[in-house]
Amino acid sequence: MKYTVEVIAFNIESCAVIQQSGAHRIELCDNPHDGGTTASYGMIKAAREKVNIQLFPIIRPRGGDFLYNEDEFNIMKNDVQLCKGLCCDGVVLGLLQKDGSIDIKRTAELVELAYPMEVTFHRAFDRCCNPFETLEQLIEIGCQRILTSGQKPLATEGAELIAELIKAADDRIIIMPGSGVRPDNIKALAQKTGAVEFHSSLRTKAESKMEFHHPAFVGEADDASYVTTDAGAVRNLLQALND
Repeated sequence: MKYTVEVIAFNIESCAVIQQSGAHRIELCDNPHDGGTTASYGMIKAAREKVNIQLFPIIRPRGGDFLYNEDEFNIMKNDVQLCKGLCCDGVVLGLLQKDGSIDIKRTAELVELAYPMEVTFHRAFDRCCNPFETLEQLIEIGCQRILTSGQKPLATEGAELIAELIKAADDRIIIMPGSGVRPDNIKALAQKTGAVEFHSSLRTKAESKMEFHHPAFVGEADDASYVTTDAGAVRNLLQALND
């Protein structure tokens, strides 16, 4: 079985680590503590120049819910065009209506705008009210994949629904499990769901290399450390999946 592994990068260092560790795709994000928002133009450009594996920036103008006003939607359109201009391979996005259905009209507009890039509909899917109806709608408007934890906090908890979605998709769209996918559970998740693509953050905290730390801020929550990618965990994930 040939598998595809996508790993989140929150900085340029992580992009290089992910490629060197053997993963197949990068989801590029900023602001990990908000669940990931759109990286800057400079960051996306640098990432595209740094790696030759697939690069999918997230198109998310803020943290929080996935109900966007017109100004936010215009930002998303501009960011999709920016990613296309920088030769990204795809984008990751998701929009919902107040009632928990997907925003079909505006999602379709972004899919059309993104072409020929691929579009992954992210875990906004896990907040929708009818996953099987939403599945059909996303196929109809041309998304290539859905990132989902099976409408549970962790993909291992939602594995049963993920398996049902993969069966219902019938190879018309890729269902990619994500959230809590780790080296110690990915093989079992693959066997239980039948998934062939997986998404993981495999993040770790990098300690600051600063020698001077102002005494007024020692012990503060913002201790100058930052989120990066655990290279060993990426390699272990790939090995566990392919063993």
